[in-house]
Amino acid sequence: MPQASPSAKLIQKVGLTDVTVDFSRPSTKGRKIFGELVPFGQVWRTGANENSIISFSTSIKIGDTDVPAGKYSVYTIPNENSWEFILYSDYNNWGLPSDWDENKVVVRQKFTPIKLENKMESFKFAFDDLTNNSFTLGVTWGYFYLPVEIKLPTTSIVMSSIEEVLKNPTSSDLYKAAVYLLQENRDLRMAKEWMNQAITMMDNPRFYHLRQQSLIYAALKDYKMAIKVAQASLEKSIVAGNSDYEKMNQDSISIWSNM
Repeated sequence: MPQASPSAKLIQKVGLTDVTVDFSRPSTKGRKIFGELVPFGQVWRTGANENSIISFSTSIKIGDTDVPAGKYSVYTIPNENSWEFILYSDYNNWGLPSDWDENKVVVRQKFTPIKLENKMESFKFAFDDLTNNSFTLGVTWGYFYLPVEIKLPTTSIVMSSIEEVLKNPTSSDLYKAAVYLLQENRDLRMAKEWMNQAITMMDNPRFYHLRQQSLIYAALKDYKMAIKVAQASLEKSIVAGNSDYEKMNQDSISIWSNM
């Protein structure tokens, strides 16, 4: 028979971290949820049936608390103006643990809920506001949306990897490392050095290689060099028949010419 609160699974890679949430999705069915069906001030399983479970493939951070990689129960304490978000190390529960053990509470952090104009009929989790280094775990049901901010160690992992790989780098290693620094707006002078070295090592740099090199020069406000490299990228993109890069280069050259 169909479940009243069907099970669901969300899987998302954020930066370098794999995040999975297993949960069940109850519906409002005309009921008032928070303050009645789900009382304020009491621990809630945050879903239906079994407690919701979240897992992380790397360590993460919620508020000031470092959370090791692993699998956790998700609990919340809803209130009108402030919710507590709880990660609990024992995830083999049906709903709430029979004996709550505060020593198993890994995270207890307060977040401010947002009241919605339009009702969310079925309970859901969502991965919102994705960046390489963070995301918002959104908890929504009825007229409440709880944004839980989660930080990730992507930058430290990538920089450690770059440091190791660049002990004996290929042109591709240097290029990827330079593009990463550009995307993260970190140490752009080092990005320029790595990119220039990568381009020098290439027998025939492609238009997309030169495009990234031009963007690094522009980020450093060296618009003369940015335009020069963008023009080379433009010529190669025309030969390759890539209209997207052709337009991007033309637009950039027009903007940088007035800087």
